[in-house]
Amino acid sequence: MNTYRGSARATVLRTVGTRERRSHLTAPRVPTVGIDIGGTKVMAGVVDADGTILEKIRTETPDKSKSPKVVEDTITELVLDLSDRHDVHAVGIGAAGWVDADRSTILFAPHLAWRNEPLRDALQSRLAVPVMVDNDANTAAWAEWRFGAGRGEDHLVMITLGTGIGGAILEDGRVKRGKYGVAGEFGHMQVVPGGHRCPCGNRGCWEQYSSGNALVREARELAVADSPVAYNILDRVKGNIPDITGPLITELAREGDAMCVELLQDIGQWLGVGIANLAAALDPSCFVVGGGVSAADDLLIGPARDAFKRQLTGRGYRPEARIAKAQLGPEAGMVGAADLARLVARRFRRANRRRVERYERYAQVAEAVRRTSSTRATQESP
Repeated sequence: MNTYRGSARATVLRTVGTRERRSHLTAPRVPTVGIDIGGTKVMAGVVDADGTILEKIRTETPDKSKSPKVVEDTITELVLDLSDRHDVHAVGIGAAGWVDADRSTILFAPHLAWRNEPLRDALQSRLAVPVMVDNDANTAAWAEWRFGAGRGEDHLVMITLGTGIGGAILEDGRVKRGKYGVAGEFGHMQVVPGGHRCPCGNRGCWEQYSSGNALVREARELAVADSPVAYNILDRVKGNIPDITGPLITELAREGDAMCVELLQDIGQWLGVGIANLAAALDPSCFVVGGGVSAADDLLIGPARDAFKRQLTGRGYRPEARIAKAQLGPEAGMVGAADLARLVARRFRRANRRRVERYERYAQVAEAVRRTSSTRATQESP
């Protein structure tokens, strides 16, 4: 009996995996809405089957986001607004947080008050179309695999460099979410025992050395110390150290500022170290680097590639994974969420078809009754 149950469960899992792998080929070519939810903004867009954004709108994440319902209200308003101008068949949500393996519940969101929040069911009951929920790094990785830098790759790892580090794994066209749905938290691998304290509670996490926060922290520390190498950036912010940001550091690095170039090199080198660790564990064919920090281009990616080559286990005796910058920019999570939602759009289409079929049957019956009544009235007339 146990053997049978295990076999049956394995068959179900294989079926689900195959369905997702083929979703980009077999899903209906209908418009869907993708939504990217972060701590500061909610972006929504209508996306077609080729990954083209037909319309995009965005708003700030509500100040009262400690109440899950307030964010749900915002999402609903955006979807309904887009639905006024587009025939929406499903909605995909890419959320910055942990999503369960069923893609229905937000287990934890660091920037929102979502704790075991049944987001899919809450939104589905209000929107009357199927809803899919996933982690935003998973949706971004899917978009890059379908339409961007990861096209044609069978084994892909996405690294998202923003405030922290997120990530996702795709194998044979299937997102690997793990047993509990929270795979891909690469930013919290320990790379420096006893290193910088991380908000997660541990020390030495990767994102403390290769992320937007790490970049800004290092620049501000040099500015606070009144280091001569920081004079240029201090002059740019007129001495107001809190105004030092990641985009400003990148801008100055492009202008040739030595300190900013060096800081991006440091971040890139740590990025390469982490990627080498992931290559040892996962052996993908391609790493796609996205997120806001990746806007530094080769100022960041170049040092990462160099460090990766130096740190890779078995270097010189194994194929090296390609490291590429993401192509879809900040819309990747939104586009991926919409594309993943296209699979569940089948349910909406089937329900609509059944509704139309019922209406047609009712119309046929009503017409038959009308004709019968008309015939009887004619026969009974004197």
